[in-house]
Amino acid sequence: MPTLKDMLLKHEGIKLKVYADSEGVLTIGVGRNLEDVGITRDEAMTMLDNDIKRVLYDCWHEFIWFADLTEDRQNVVANMVFNLGLEGFKKFKKLIAAIEKEDWVEAACQMIDSKWAAQVKTRAVELAILMKGA
Repeated sequence: MPTLKDMLLKHEGIKLKVYADSEGVLTIGVGRNLEDVGITRDEAMTMLDNDIKRVLYDCWHEFIWFADLTEDRQNVVANMVFNLGLEGFKKFKKLIAAIEKEDWVEAACQMIDSKWAAQVKTRAVELAILMKGA
């Protein structure tokens, strides 16, 4: 006798990216109606925890210098990678060069002098201050 879970997996299928169902409703997972049901706070926090793990893994494996940063500077880089994606962050060549030289003033300037900063405003200012350090 199949369980309800087995039946739903069979009939709904599983989609790991958002899609429009046959009625045009945004859906994810095993038939989760995102428009009417959404996700719970606990589900959002679980997703965030998983995203943080992925971003930190990417940072540790992509950037040799990441391990030598202070925790605040690691958090700044990880925050930007989370926001921009790894490939988007890697386009900040002057910022990365400044980090590699430990030129924190220049790194902060590169962050502020970007299209990204114009888009995220206060976030960029807060992160640049942390990058610059005391």
